Amino acid sequence: MPDLKKTQLDIPLLRAGYRSGDITPAEVIREVYRRIRARGDDHVWIHLVPEEVALAQAEAAAAHLDKPLAGIPCAIKDNIDVAGLPTTAACPEFAYTPSESAFAVARLQAAGAIVIGKTNMDQFATGLVGTRSPHGACTSVFDTAYISGGSSSGSAVAVAAGLVSFSLGTDTAGSGRVPAAFNNLVGLKPTRGIISTTGVVPACRSLDCVSIFTRTVDEAEEILDILAAEDARDPYSRPFDDYPVFSRPFRFGVPAAGQLDFGNDPAAAALFDQAVARLVALGGLPTTIDLTPFRETAALLYDGPWVAERYSAVGKFIEEHPDACDPTVRAIILGGAKLTATDTFEATYKLEALRRRVAPVWQTIDFLLLPTTPTTYRVDEVAADPVGRNSHLGIYTNFVNLLDLAALAVPGGFRENGLPFGVTFMAPAFADFELCLLARKFLGRLETPSERRRRRTLERGGGRVELAVVGAHLTGLPLNHQLTDRGAVYLETIETAPDYALFELAGFNPPRPGLVGVGENRGVCIETEIWSLCERAFGSFVAAVPPPMAIGNVRLKDGRRVKGFLCEEHATLKANPISVHGGWRNFLDYQARASSLQPAS
Repeated sequence: MPDLKKTQLDIPLLRAGYRSGDITPAEVIREVYRRIRARGDDHVWIHLVPEEVALAQAEAAAAHLDKPLAGIPCAIKDNIDVAGLPTTAACPEFAYTPSESAFAVARLQAAGAIVIGKTNMDQFATGLVGTRSPHGACTSVFDTAYISGGSSSGSAVAVAAGLVSFSLGTDTAGSGRVPAAFNNLVGLKPTRGIISTTGVVPACRSLDCVSIFTRTVDEAEEILDILAAEDARDPYSRPFDDYPVFSRPFRFGVPAAGQLDFGNDPAAAALFDQAVARLVALGGLPTTIDLTPFRETAALLYDGPWVAERYSAVGKFIEEHPDACDPTVRAIILGGAKLTATDTFEATYKLEALRRRVAPVWQTIDFLLLPTTPTTYRVDEVAADPVGRNSHLGIYTNFVNLLDLAALAVPGGFRENGLPFGVTFMAPAFADFELCLLARKFLGRLETPSERRRRRTLERGGGRVELAVVGAHLTGLPLNHQLTDRGAVYLETIETAPDYALFELAGFNPPRPGLVGVGENRGVCIETEIWSLCERAFGSFVAAVPPPMAIGNVRLKDGRRVKGFLCEEHATLKANPISVHGGWRNFLDYQARASSLQPAS
């Protein structure tokens, strides 16, 4: 059995250990609570699930290892409801105990995840620093003199310290990205509305997002795929829509010279330059953009009427319980009461004008690359200037939800003093999965077929098509680029149902087979790969399919039917039958072996 004290809690590692029997969910949960006790009072947790309760859930999870998150420990920010645990938003007097979990938490629990507890945060999700809490300040796992970032402070530290596999935060102004940068994590701020906020204490209800903290992009993408679903109870919920794939080569925006602010942090500036160089090395084409309208939009968030949304959410409570609140949080939120309807309309007009100014940028780039934060600060520096330091941290994050962008914060290297630096990829709404693909390449963690969990991509809102390929479009074969050039994503290798015959067709360069249906259970199973394309890319792909090939419905061994390559039967009348090999790749291997055995002339 592996030494759990030295084991990372990465989701694929735990999943593999559970299924092999090397470890059990209960053993992992015991180790989680041992680690929590060993760290002592680190200000990460507001409420912990009793260990015996979590262990009972782990025992139950062991009987359902088919669930995607069976036995995986997670943490939830304390402004997100978990049934039976108090929700306080880091204000004890505000506490209430919900009878049901938030929509997002319920989906995690249905997938088998085990909630360990509720995490510390900047009170009422108002702050990017992680110090505005009566439960104490969280700090970076790399240096306790420095802030953890917020407002999702405890959620980030819980993952970075190895106490859980992943966590949920919220992100209205950067709260799911800033803590990721300060703790060397992946912080996914999804498109507004694709993860329901039902059961989340509002900050700015029209802008709020549930965010995800993980150690890897793969894990963030997997959690997003589980959580993204429409919710009739959330008026801001929306289905995942189609988004054009990034161009090949991809084009990325960087601010014009002189528009980047790193404070007094030359190490951060150097690391950002290295990030740009890394994207160029991947084949990316940098394009200079004007950051001015983005920065002007960012200024609206706290200087404009969106502060009134915070007042709408909790202002009356703060007025009735002023001593229960952090003084900085209280001053910010109560300031929202002074804003008028006229202020709201004027700011709305300004925002629409800024959106018009920004829109042409997306015609020239696929995504924008920015530092996640300009710099970082010590805890005492924030205490000396709580509003000014906090505002500075948000200059690259505050505009994202106002402009309806998706954002993915990822590690960007380390300064010489050992503190991490982060960068963020941003693109228009619904580019979430494209950003994950890009970030995976940026971090050098390309998936392999043996590691990749099959994604049931985007079934909830349509927009994607699964395609079965059996011949020259298989991974590594000559026509595979026709899929990857269109941004197709490999899902899995599987066999068809035993309904088909396979033939080697004559006259094609490169060589290719023809798959013909011969009747249910009257043929053989043929190896196939399943790829996912957006509808637009699928349409262009089908338009380029030459006769006698056609795209029809292919039945898979597990009973599913997907679109796939079939062949007009007349083309196989004089073709070489190769069904006995079970697939095109096996046939090519057979040919190669046979050729190697031929005597030299």
